[in-house]
Amino acid sequence: MLKKAFILSALLFGLTACESTDSAKNDTIPLLGSWQIEMVQGQPTIDYSPAQITFEAEGQLHGNNSCNNFFGQYTQQGQELKLSPAGSTMKACVDALMQQEHKVMQAMPLVTQAKLVQGRLTLLGSDDKPLLVLSQLK
Repeated sequence: MLKKAFILSALLFGLTACESTDSAKNDTIPLLGSWQIEMVQGQPTIDYSPAQITFEAEGQLHGNNSCNNFFGQYTQQGQELKLSPAGSTMKACVDALMQQEHKVMQAMPLVTQAKLVQGRLTLLGSDDKPLLVLSQLK
């Protein structure tokens, strides 16, 4: 009898352990607020770059892509994340910022998931490679 109870307990414990792993994947990453872009496609942003993203309620986003302001939408389900920039201003800046801006705008639609890693928001592509690394602004 004791042996059966032990086996049953072990099975239940094993099932709940599997369940908690799955639910960890579904935990929603807190995005709301403004985030400074620190890295774009593996490259650190230029010092004093104004590049940032602000996630608003109701799936709205806006920010600065290094030179111009942009706006759009995002959808989030658990760790899955999709960014949909819809438009931006069109002013010219120095070449280095314009190149960085281009990388930011290329990276945003490729984002498929978000992870918090050491206090930074890491936005990953479908290949699990970091596209954008962000730090929250206070």
